[in-house]
Amino acid sequence: MKTKIINTPDMQKAADRRPSSTVFSTMSVKSFDELSKLIKGKKYYIRTYGCQANIRDEETMRGMLENVGYIPSNEPEEADLIIINTCAVRENAEDKVYGEIGNLKYLTKKNKELVLGFCGCMVEQPEILKRLMTTFPEVNLYFGTHELGNLYSLIYAVLTNKERIVSIESKPGEVVENLPACRLNRFKAFVNIIYGCNKFCTYCIVPYTRGKERSRKFEDVLDECKSLVKAGYKEITLLGQNVNAYGKDLDEQKDFADLLEAVAKTGIERLRFTTSHPWDFSSKMIDIIAKYPNIMKFIHLPVQSGNDKILKLMGRRYSRQQYLDLVKEMRNKIPGLSLSTDIIVGFPNETEDEFQDTVTLVDEVKYEAAFTFIYSPRKGTPAAKIEDNVPYATKSKRFIELVKHLEKHIEEKSNKMVGNVYKVLVDGTSKTDEGMLSGYTEENKLVHFKGDESLIGTIVDVKITESHTYSLIGEIVNG
Repeated sequence: MKTKIINTPDMQKAADRRPSSTVFSTMSVKSFDELSKLIKGKKYYIRTYGCQANIRDEETMRGMLENVGYIPSNEPEEADLIIINTCAVRENAEDKVYGEIGNLKYLTKKNKELVLGFCGCMVEQPEILKRLMTTFPEVNLYFGTHELGNLYSLIYAVLTNKERIVSIESKPGEVVENLPACRLNRFKAFVNIIYGCNKFCTYCIVPYTRGKERSRKFEDVLDECKSLVKAGYKEITLLGQNVNAYGKDLDEQKDFADLLEAVAKTGIERLRFTTSHPWDFSSKMIDIIAKYPNIMKFIHLPVQSGNDKILKLMGRRYSRQQYLDLVKEMRNKIPGLSLSTDIIVGFPNETEDEFQDTVTLVDEVKYEAAFTFIYSPRKGTPAAKIEDNVPYATKSKRFIELVKHLEKHIEEKSNKMVGNVYKVLVDGTSKTDEGMLSGYTEENKLVHFKGDESLIGTIVDVKITESHTYSLIGEIVNG
């Protein structure tokens, strides 16, 4: 199969943050007529790995594909278009993707017209793209995180030219409005407010794969949120690699606190946001969160390490004490606050004492949830160039110790919830017991309870009867 390379990733270009204006454009939602004729009656399948930003990208791709005439399928064997939407934050996420492609490539022999596409953050890295193209010649479409608006023309080119298309441009990025979307949840919605990241933490690949920080216009975000409220959505989560950097690149004189307040005033019953960076977390933000009862008092606040030397090597822009002072201000101003975090264990050359600083910080903050990782180098990032003298076995031992401390505090919090009543937004039937419903409290605690499926999508009062550390068992109050 011939290969047509439109663009390939360039890490140097991806790192460019010279001042430039964000490009705003609007896409017509009219179907691409030529593609519509080609794919009439054909089905598509998307498999997504990674964060909420990737899930939101999937919703956009679904909207575009169904708008042009593709039919959704839950089975890749039935599909004429398969898209693997990837994550590059951790090595194990990449390993899963390699296994997935290996399992699917046989389908290209059964269906000669199959378009097997690969997108997301993995393909934005030159060496990974090269490996993929060499290892999986069956994949005939590669497109980057900035190419969603070109999806129609890319698929059309694969189908008509019978060649592999590679379109992955490393650029500052733009903001494209009016892309159709097919949301995966009918009462909980993700809303992008800012794309990309300018922080360049030394371990992180995201600034290279997602481009520079570029905020959507204030009114565009607000209009989308108002339409979701009008459509009956119960919960909105504002999304960004760094949500509280929102507005810094615009001339609108509005920041994230202003946007958060405006969305809260739309009347949405539950408002969340992720992910926030401690360096950009202002007192103004804290005051807005405290002021509005429909802004959930659950905040994800990644710390990564509790040691000043490691934080500096990570490029995190705050000290241990500054982080703790921020947590103290939050807890003082926001009654009932729940905090979650991200922590990396085994950053290159981390000493035992430096690791113990992270343990003591965890014991001081007492997080209600946490995502913990053993450091894995991302090629192209500054940290990947550091020679590391800490054996993996030592890192694993520290990881186990950290998790024990975290689980102790999570379990204590869960146990205190027993006997109390909480409002739960019912997501659906439990993944582990179809006879139970499940949903999340305002504090983002997962609760399972018996109830009729007609309650899905509603907010109910649930009394907690049992604690199981990471989830709770309850019963509906007043029937």
